[in-house]
Amino acid sequence: MKNLTRRKILFICTRNSARSHMAEGFVNALYSDRYLAFSAGTEPSTVSPYAVRVMLEIGIDISDHRSKSVDQFIDQDLDYVVTVCDHAKEACPFFPGGRKALHKGFQDPASVAGTDEENLDVFRRVRDEIRDWIENTFGREDGLSQE
Repeated sequence: MKNLTRRKILFICTRNSARSHMAEGFVNALYSDRYLAFSAGTEPSTVSPYAVRVMLEIGIDISDHRSKSVDQFIDQDLDYVVTVCDHAKEACPFFPGGRKALHKGFQDPASVAGTDEENLDVFRRVRDEIRDWIENTFGREDGLSQE
């Protein structure tokens, strides 16, 4: 029998502009039967248009996402709190409702200053790295979903 309760995941990066939104988008698009994902930042800013664009290229629309502060989630019941950048791992507050903390650092694609095409290439590479990690971590039926 399938578990009808979706586990909650909070993805955190510093500015909540790209990596955490892409991770949230992947989980909610690919595994919404098992998980409900959110994203937040330790220093929230705005969602990168490059992140929106590269996710749309693969059919996932995150254009309605907004940057949020981790403070919004401090008292929430969360199954996983996942930091996706090293700075957020260091700056992340303690989440009393977080059952399991995970960390997987990814390059900040928003920190690259190049041409439009160079920026898109970096965002695409980081997007694909995040997708691979999400699939290997949350996508397996025998993985985290069965803990």
